[in-house]
Amino acid sequence: MNQQQVHRVKSIAAFHKMKGLPAPQHPLISIFDYDSIDCTDEVHYKNFVFDFYHISIKRSVGTKYKYGQNHYDFNDGVMFFIAPNQVFGIEPIAEIATPKSGWFLMIHPDFIWNTSLAKTIKQYEFFDYAVNEALFLSEKEETTLTAIVKNIEQEYNANLDNFSQNIIISQIETLLHYSERFYQRQFITRKKANHQILDQLEKLLADYFNNEAITTKGLPTVQIIAEKLNVTPNYLSGVLKSLTGQSTQQHIHNKLIEKAKEKLATANLSISEIAYELGFEHSQSFSKLFKTKTNFSPLEYRNSFN
Repeated sequence: MNQQQVHRVKSIAAFHKMKGLPAPQHPLISIFDYDSIDCTDEVHYKNFVFDFYHISIKRSVGTKYKYGQNHYDFNDGVMFFIAPNQVFGIEPIAEIATPKSGWFLMIHPDFIWNTSLAKTIKQYEFFDYAVNEALFLSEKEETTLTAIVKNIEQEYNANLDNFSQNIIISQIETLLHYSERFYQRQFITRKKANHQILDQLEKLLADYFNNEAITTKGLPTVQIIAEKLNVTPNYLSGVLKSLTGQSTQQHIHNKLIEKAKEKLATANLSISEIAYELGFEHSQSFSKLFKTKTNFSPLEYRNSFN
């Protein structure tokens, strides 16, 4: 098979079959231990996409996960979150001596349809993180999450009744709440790496606003900035909010206002010319943003120097 071809897994039952597992007890949700699956298919398939949510903790996985042009080894045990239609790459590496361990939890969107979780699950930004932004867990954190999954498994293996779905969804919501807490902890404990991202962002924005190309290309988008930094937009905003309390968009706007103030104070250019140089097609849009950020119109700000 062409390594670049994406292998789509359309159902949880199809995933079970691909991994050499018995058919799932429920067509819309499944949970099982990582050491029970067959990974030989990963030799043949380079890229995957699922039609369901995939949450897992893996240790000593024996594979490299690829994002962009970079590879990442996660042999110490990490947590992955994959949303439906998210493409990710897998590349086998040399066999690892230590036994693999962990668990998989797969949830089809139909299982949570018309529930509170269906409305909130898209708010968990880590489902859109890349594999190099996986959650590195402490032993205590992993124990906490695994205990929740064991509760789900117990309910899953019991005789399903009218209460089962709500109980399982409640446990999944608890799992996601803890995951969000642990990601916030990771933003803090990996401060050095995150500060490097912040430094790179500041340099990148400075280069953008000091480059005449911004006049023709317009303001940099969050997507473009994230790609330049080799992180996903949501992860970048998560890092920045933990360090500065502001999102990537706010950082772009702050740099824009900083540059606009400089031009208004020193350049003999009209407001429209400054707006154009800063990548705005319409000066009204520039004036509105400037007023929102400073409580002054560009002209009022300029006049304050006279």
